[in-house]
Amino acid sequence: MAAPNNVPAVGWFPPLGYVPTFRELVAGRGTRRWFTGAGIACLILLATNSRDFSAAAGEPTWLKVLMWAHLLAFIVLFLLGPPVSWYRSQRFKALLALAFFALSTGFFAYQDSVLGVTWLWTFVAVFVASQGMPRVVTGFAIGGLAVAGMFINLSQGVDSTNAFSQAVTIASLGLMMMAFSRQLSTIRELRQTQHELAELAVLQERSRVARDMHDILGHSLTVIAVKAELAGRLLEVAPEKAAAEIADLEDLARGALEDVRATVGGYRGVNVLTELASARTALAAAGIDAELPGAADAVPAKSRELFGWALREGVTNVIRHGDAGRCRVSLGAKFLQIDDDGVGPGGAPIGQNPTGQNPAETTAGNGLKGLAERAAAAGATLELGRSELGGFRLRLSL
Repeated sequence: MAAPNNVPAVGWFPPLGYVPTFRELVAGRGTRRWFTGAGIACLILLATNSRDFSAAAGEPTWLKVLMWAHLLAFIVLFLLGPPVSWYRSQRFKALLALAFFALSTGFFAYQDSVLGVTWLWTFVAVFVASQGMPRVVTGFAIGGLAVAGMFINLSQGVDSTNAFSQAVTIASLGLMMMAFSRQLSTIRELRQTQHELAELAVLQERSRVARDMHDILGHSLTVIAVKAELAGRLLEVAPEKAAAEIADLEDLARGALEDVRATVGGYRGVNVLTELASARTALAAAGIDAELPGAADAVPAKSRELFGWALREGVTNVIRHGDAGRCRVSLGAKFLQIDDDGVGPGGAPIGQNPTGQNPAETTAGNGLKGLAERAAAAGATLELGRSELGGFRLRLSL
């Protein structure tokens, strides 16, 4: 029987809160192990009582049939009861345990040996312990069975050594099964947690890829749109320049495709030096006066990728949202700063923040939010505010 949807089939433990069918339980590894261990104990019980029942040769046939039916019902309930109740309510478990205990006491009606009947409470203790009820309830039930068995035997004249050893056996087997049952429950919870963590890792990876796609395609498509518009205007007045812009469009499209492939494959090729070259081309195509550093040698190697992402996102916002005529990029070993003379993202000047929140929280779009996450992960600080040029400022500091 296959496991339910979203549940791993190998070594299957049903998830918390899920009540499997009996067929699903039988297919589980834990149920098969229970049947193996409990089946051996039931064979021993059957062999022992067969000898005792055979000694009652003078009893009526109907009584022999009743005795055998009673014993078989006891064995069947012992085998099937715990697996059926594993994922049921505590009320169901308690009622089933009481029914099994009541079934065991029925043997007092036609068994001469009280000690032989109370030995069956070993099965009851194991039954209760294997159900997975609360530890306090299970402990009291096992202790009660052991103490009650000892007092009943002593009151009926059973040797104190036999009565005490039986009580110790009931308690020890019951507590051992309780510990084993709790271990299985812990394993089930751990496997469920592993399954949930695996799903969370998938969601996080999807979020990373989506963020990277936004950063890469947002910049590339913005530049492509600007160049396409410029090529359209030049097509009639300067066909040669228009052809050059269209050739640049082809290169940009191929570069964007390579970036997408690299990002999907988990290999990021963003670098502050290459982004400076791209920014110079993009700003010139948008008609924005650009002041850019000629080199990025001062930036440490470990920070070049982060600075590249910041430069890409900042320049993209200047072109797309800034309505700027001038853009200045300042670069140092521990900072990257982009200033413009426009209005900033969203069409509203930076600094108009009546809520008192961090500007990065009120003005940032998806790209800036993604950049803020990258900066936080690298231990850097992303600041957004008004530029001395009159527009928007983006500053990344290590």
